[in-house]
Amino acid sequence: MRLLRIVPDDTNFDFMRFRRISFPISAVLSIVALVAFLTLGLNFGIDFKGGTLLEVRYPNNTLNMADVRGKLEALNLGEVQIQEIGGDGEVLIRIAQQPGGEQAQQAVVGRVRASLGDQVEYRRVEVVGPRVSQELLSYGIIGLMLAVVAILIYLWFRFEWQFALGASIANFHDIVLTIGFMAIFRIDFDLTSVAALLTILGYSLNDTIVIYDRIREMLRRYKKMPTDELLNHSVNSTLSRSVITHVTVTLALFALVLFGGRAIHSFSVTMLFGVVLVGTYTSIFIASPLLIYLGVTTRTMEAKAEASGPNPKAERATT
Repeated sequence: MRLLRIVPDDTNFDFMRFRRISFPISAVLSIVALVAFLTLGLNFGIDFKGGTLLEVRYPNNTLNMADVRGKLEALNLGEVQIQEIGGDGEVLIRIAQQPGGEQAQQAVVGRVRASLGDQVEYRRVEVVGPRVSQELLSYGIIGLMLAVVAILIYLWFRFEWQFALGASIANFHDIVLTIGFMAIFRIDFDLTSVAALLTILGYSLNDTIVIYDRIREMLRRYKKMPTDELLNHSVNSTLSRSVITHVTVTLALFALVLFGGRAIHSFSVTMLFGVVLVGTYTSIFIASPLLIYLGVTTRTMEAKAEASGPNPKAERATT
């Protein structure tokens, strides 16, 4: 029985040739993203701006999401997020912070209660103030920074410093472009967006590590091969795995974007852009060619191997 081959075994596409195009394009896009972030800023959601949170339950399966949404939108309270939680008629309602301080927030709770009626059970009512929102934002930024630092430390021990630096630059590139995308298209930036950014970091890193591991293996095996050819061979040898992974993830994210609803819209759109459009492109056209400019060649690896002593595995691979 013949196995399904997404990418033929003899594929030899010259990816490294496009580095003279991909690098300038990425530089321009990164500058545009940074300018958009500094001028437009992020469209912070309720988690980071403050607001009112209500958890309500409709008894006896009387929940009608369209009816709830219509009643709340008729109140003209600004940004309102409605999310069904569980399967027992429970709904989580987030309402943006209203001008007027604490009294205005309490007035919002009274208007919502009057609109939804007495048949609704109110399980939780919370008012998130600006101070708590700023703390959440600070913790989110610190979490992202710690994740990047932890990745750099791991790569430093796992690979040579050139590989660690290349992967870190690629990850920084992904985060910058994703944040710029959110700033330009006014995607809500909330706690789910922080989760999306962390997921993008992990996914892009995993894809880059797979290619880097193959590159390092090829560097030890083919000590006479030109660097460009070796990098192309490494990327092509992992191309089948990359295509299968990316197609699977793309289908799942498209389903979330189309059918996930407004509650996870920012998460789904951010993931679709960061994972499919940016992460895939970065691993092949940015992370791999970066090794050329960072001085990774068969000669440098051979010199390191000689300095560290004989490697029986490498000797067997070259024979």
